[in-house]
This record gives sequence, C-alpha cells and structure tokens, in this order.
Amino acid sequence: MKTPSLLPIWTIAGPAIGWLLLAGQQLDLGSGYVMVLALGLVLCVLAAVHHAEVVAHRVGEPYGTLVLAGAVTVIEVALIVSLMLAGGSSTAGLARDTVFATVMIILNGIIGVCLLVGGTRFGEQRFGLYGVSASLATLAAIVVLTLVLPNYTTTAPGPMYSPSQLGFVAVVSLLLYGAFVFVQAIRHRDYFVLAQASGKEETHALMPTNRVTGVSALLLLACLGAVVLMAKATSPSVEAAIANAGAPKALVGIIIAAIVLLPEGLASLRAARANRLQTSLNLALGSALATIGLTIPAVAIVSITNGWTLMLGIDGKSTVLLLLTLFVATLSLGTGRTTVLQGAIHLVIFAVYLFTTVIP
Repeated sequence: MKTPSLLPIWTIAGPAIGWLLLAGQQLDLGSGYVMVLALGLVLCVLAAVHHAEVVAHRVGEPYGTLVLAGAVTVIEVALIVSLMLAGGSSTAGLARDTVFATVMIILNGIIGVCLLVGGTRFGEQRFGLYGVSASLATLAAIVVLTLVLPNYTTTAPGPMYSPSQLGFVAVVSLLLYGAFVFVQAIRHRDYFVLAQASGKEETHALMPTNRVTGVSALLLLACLGAVVLMAKATSPSVEAAIANAGAPKALVGIIIAAIVLLPEGLASLRAARANRLQTSLNLALGSALATIGLTIPAVAIVSITNGWTLMLGIDGKSTVLLLLTLFVATLSLGTGRTTVLQGAIHLVIFAVYLFTTVIP
C-alpha cells in the first residue's frame, strides 16, 4: 500500500500566513486588522490539527493522544502566562476561569458532541473501561484539589491558597499527571488501546512517511507559536468587547479555552465519526488532564515568582456544575458503552453552564 508523501498545500501555507499576519501588525493597519488576525488564527489552528494528527498517527496509540494533548496544553499555558505577565495582578482569576472552562468544554461539550454524533451514526459505541476510569479518577482528584479545595482552606482568606499551599498543590498536580502518563504510555498501555468495535465502519488512514512526519512536526511547532501570538494579539479586543457588552469576565476564560481546544475537539470528533471512541475519549480526557496538571503548576510558578495573588477557588454555582459533571461523566462512561442519550445529557449540562455564565 502506497504511503502519503505530500501534505495538503493549505496546511503548509497556514503557519506561513499566520506569521506574515503577525509581522503585518507593525504596519498599524487599523482596528479592522484584528478580524484578519482572527481568521489567520483559525487557519493556524486547523493546520495544527492536521499536523498533530499526522504525527500522532505515525507514533501510534497511546503516544499519539499525548502529542495532541501536549500541543493543546502548550498553547493554553503559553497564552495564560503571557496574559498574566501583561496584565499583572488584574488577571488573578484568569487561570481559574480558563481551566474551569476547559474542563466543562471537554467533559460536557466535546465528549457530549462525540457521544451524540457517534451514537447517531453507529447506534452504540464501545470503549475500554479501565483506561477511561483511570482518566476520570485522576481528573476528579486534580480538579477538586485545584478548583474546589481553595474555598475551604483557612491560611489565606478568600478562594486562594497561601504560597506554600499553592506550591504543594502544584507539585501534587504534576505528580498525579506524571503517574497517569506513566500508566498510559508504559505500565498499562493496553488499557488505552482497546481494539475498536464494528471495524467495517472504521476507515484507516494511510501511514505517513518519516519525511512527512518530520515536516509535520516542524510545521506543528510553527502553528503553535503563531496561535499563541495571534491569540495574545486579539485578546485585548476580545476583553474590551466583553467589557463593553457588560458580560461577565469569565467569558474571557471560555473564549481562550474554546480557541485552544479547537484542535483537540476536531480530532476527537473525527475519531468518534470513524467509530474510534476509545481514541476520542483518550484525546478529550488526556487533554483535560494535561491542561490542569501542567497549567496550574506553570501559573503557580509565575504568581509565586512575581508575588501575585492567584485566585483558584470557583464559586458555589460553578462547584455544583463541576460536581454534577464529574458525577454524570462517571455514570455515562462507567459501562464501556454509550448511546445518544449520554451525549444529550452532557450537552444539556454544557448549555446550562454557558447560560448561567452569561446570566448568573
């Protein structure tokens, strides 16, 4: 079977166009240029999806999902840290809002759409229960320690940790994520590579050559760099638009999370449509784990180094939605089989989350 030797032209042009648009900022082309940057941002994100999938397909499961999750986390960490450095103490809640939005988007939005689309197309889909259970257990521990527990500690007043507590939780998050990666990639790799059911519906892409994989890896890095810088360039306009509309500042975190999760979401949806729900869940849950396990330590270092206050605790409404999400995810992904019903439930919770964010 012949292997693909060429990449689509648009995936090569995408990062080049992105960097050219970034250079064009120096020309002061007016406020309308922000819309052009936003279009370039979407193009680079789509190109990043393609190149990450090429690399992931070449290295195989479960390492491929780690590549995609790592790519998304690099974008998010770099974006949050850059905005924190630019905004200073005024961005104390940005990391909390973005991480919480990421968890809700992944567990309810992305997984909900994947289960709904997969269930509609194939009726019932199956996956390995052991791997998903390990992912959910790790995710529940990290998310409660980072987003809920700060509301109940007493050393520092308010929804925040003291510097020593923050450093300890950052280390714990890294250790939990490191243990998960060890289990996923080495110790119990078979939990995450279950053979898919209904192989007749599944279409396998041709294996890319080493040369194509290497080029895709380089272009992926170029795409990620362009996405981070263009997102940073457009974020002030987004924040100003939200402020002028009188909308809650938490919307900034949702928008950032939606931008950086677009590659992961598209890849997960493609896998679900190909009846590869195991891969779809690996991508979604792995991305959620990487986001919290790596983003919190990164922003903790920045805040401790600069002496800033980092507000991590979510409010009561968000806590209820988060606990409901974890509870429903445990039930809906606790049998190894899914239908459209589970997808609909997750999407309803996601709609409630968005609605109550805009109208608290």
